[in-house]
Amino acid sequence: MNFIKGNLKKILFQGENGYFVGLFKIKEASLDNSELINQTITFTGYFHELNEIDTYIFYGKFIFHQKYGEQYQVDSYERCKKEDKESIIEFLTSGLFKGIGEKKAQKIVDVLGKDTLKIILENPDNLLLIPTITKKQVDILHDTLIDYENSYETIILLTDMGFSTKESMTIYNKYKIKTKTIIEDNLYQLTYDLPDLGFKKIDTIATSKNYNKDDPRRIQAAIIYVMNEICNLIGHSYLLIDEIYRNALKVLNIEISEENFINNMNALILSNMVVKEEEKYYLFDMYEAEEFVAKRIKLLLGMKNQEINDLDYNIEELEHNTNIKYNSEQLEAIKLSQLKNFLVITGGPGTGKTTIIKAIVNLYRMINKLSAKDLIEQVVMLAPTGRASKRISESTLLPAYTIHRFLKWNKETNKFAINEYNKSNAKLVIIDEASMVDIYLFYSLLKGIKSDTKIILVGDYFQLPSVGPGQLLKDIIESETVPLIKLNYLYRQKEGSNIINLAYDVNNGNINDEIFNKQQDLIFEEGSNSDVINSIKEICQKHKKDSYKDFQVLVPMYKTLNGIDNLNKIIQEIFNPKSNNKKEYNYGDVTYRENDKILQLTNMPEENIFNGDIGIIDSINKKEIIVDFDGNLVRYTPSNLNKFKHGYAISIHKSQGSEFKTVVIPVVSDYGKMLYRKLYYTAITRSKKKLYIVGDMKALKYASNNINADIRRTTLKDRLIKKIKVGA
Repeated sequence: MNFIKGNLKKILFQGENGYFVGLFKIKEASLDNSELINQTITFTGYFHELNEIDTYIFYGKFIFHQKYGEQYQVDSYERCKKEDKESIIEFLTSGLFKGIGEKKAQKIVDVLGKDTLKIILENPDNLLLIPTITKKQVDILHDTLIDYENSYETIILLTDMGFSTKESMTIYNKYKIKTKTIIEDNLYQLTYDLPDLGFKKIDTIATSKNYNKDDPRRIQAAIIYVMNEICNLIGHSYLLIDEIYRNALKVLNIEISEENFINNMNALILSNMVVKEEEKYYLFDMYEAEEFVAKRIKLLLGMKNQEINDLDYNIEELEHNTNIKYNSEQLEAIKLSQLKNFLVITGGPGTGKTTIIKAIVNLYRMINKLSAKDLIEQVVMLAPTGRASKRISESTLLPAYTIHRFLKWNKETNKFAINEYNKSNAKLVIIDEASMVDIYLFYSLLKGIKSDTKIILVGDYFQLPSVGPGQLLKDIIESETVPLIKLNYLYRQKEGSNIINLAYDVNNGNINDEIFNKQQDLIFEEGSNSDVINSIKEICQKHKKDSYKDFQVLVPMYKTLNGIDNLNKIIQEIFNPKSNNKKEYNYGDVTYRENDKILQLTNMPEENIFNGDIGIIDSINKKEIIVDFDGNLVRYTPSNLNKFKHGYAISIHKSQGSEFKTVVIPVVSDYGKMLYRKLYYTAITRSKKKLYIVGDMKALKYASNNINADIRRTTLKDRLIKKIKVGA
């Protein structure tokens, strides 16, 4: 096995999650690394603790980092026992044991010998044989050494059970000295407290440790897992007992009676992990989120409206300064934004939502006589995606953030630094693309701002709901309990936009064939499943010289002949064909090439990139791919290459919050259940200047009339009505 043995020389970086980068001097090594003896190398890895006193054995391999050069990537490690007196004296004087200096350490080792540490652990009173040592120092030595040994032994125990070093660190950092007790008492507790570890892995380890398959702890963990999976996959905020039971049986892979299942569900209800209302079953966090959101909105609506002198005069000044004449709908929205404490502004594409956001911010600055610095501190503009936040920032010339970034999300702990204990001082929060915000994220945002902070939601009621659970914007609007402005006047229609007309036709379930091919902004190319690829290839050839930001193919699904995965391979050969001048990297069945367009799939706030961002591969070497996101160079190693995909064709869901000058949308019968109204409405509204639709007109009309895929079971609407209209 490949290993190096030696001592830590210096810590270069230490993360909260136990990730270390440091310098290590090698004393011994496997044959593969024998030439490195007495050399100091850079290492990376996850560790419970590291110090310069202990000797360690690292197991892993050397990798090459573009910026930092060669590094030893540690997969697992061992701490060597201290077997000589000098090492024990050095350890006792390391600072770990308060009040023990070199002279006292020397006396301890002289009396107790090479088994000093073992003797202290087993019978600490032997230390009282040493002159000048006190009972208090004996207790400190004993207790500190127990903690030191137990923590390391716990990590080793967890890795022996089957958890990786990183997973073991995560578990230990969560429970500390309680770790052994918890995993001995109920290993399935980890599925509740650390869901990212995954139910299936914990279940595999638990069943290998003699947990019965019908153990109540296993059944209850499976119920919570199933409820989380369904809610996150479909978007429901509550489930029905039959679907939970049916899916839990699949996960458990055993037969359990309905009575047994109900007993376990009742146990979860008694422990406040599940909430039952009538026949609805909620995860506690989901129930709490809906309740909190409804209560906060009620609180804001109950607060006194702002009183502003000369509001109309200030709006006239704003119109004069910006040379914009607002229509009646926009004027009403702008006025209410200053007067109300909670406001929703909704409208389709081309109705001027971004223009209104800019007006709201400028008017707020004028009325409150704010400096640029004060404005940035008091007004926060947010969006669910990086691209959407950039668009607001470019329009208003002011900072805008993703909600995760504003709340200072820590991806390792999945917690927000801005929270109920550390609130933002913002006085006005504007959230664009609010249809994309899920109930959990909005709940977290409300906890991170003060209870009297004004909130304005801006979004398109008809667009796709959030990827996560709930349908926040839809429920709030349909409750008819909040101040609401609907924007109907189409500015882009006035400019002759057939794209906007098509979007509204799709949304009304009434597509007129004559709208296509009248002008160059809206083209329909008829073709069968097998014809679509050739049509897309021809269109791509026409737009080869377009900026990667301007041209985009949007597709409903990843698989099938006309799915994202296959189309990306085909389009890559048009926009970025193989060349001797471009380096390549093979990852599974995908070949990445320098100058490739890529799509970010996850949030990486530490790199200032977010889910949905689009970049270009700047360079490739044997160990790394470097991607350019508008001048921000981000490095990906083999361990995180799954965080992006080719971006020539992307999913419609990933395109939310983005706009492109030219969009291509295939529509074929093979897409099956992905043919539904909100999906294609959202895709069409991503196009600003030119839209190609390629495929089957019957499939497009079917999608336009199919609203079944939109149905989510949520109760925020009901809670708002009950609390605000009924007063309960």
